[in-house]
Amino acid sequence: MSPIRPRNVLRIGPVQVATYYDGRGRERHTAACTAPRCGFSADYDSRPAAELAARTHRCAVR
Repeated sequence: MSPIRPRNVLRIGPVQVATYYDGRGRERHTAACTAPRCGFSADYDSRPAAELAARTHRCAVR
């Protein structure tokens, strides 16, 4: 199995959105907060959903 290689990475505030192929060859999209101790990350089936999550994320650490 090849490692997951993110592509089309976009940063919205402290959140990074990226597209990747999962182990089954399906295109997936993830949003992950890069703030220390936040821990927010989620996978989505569509890119717009991941970008919406990034735009509406309110970091609990701040």
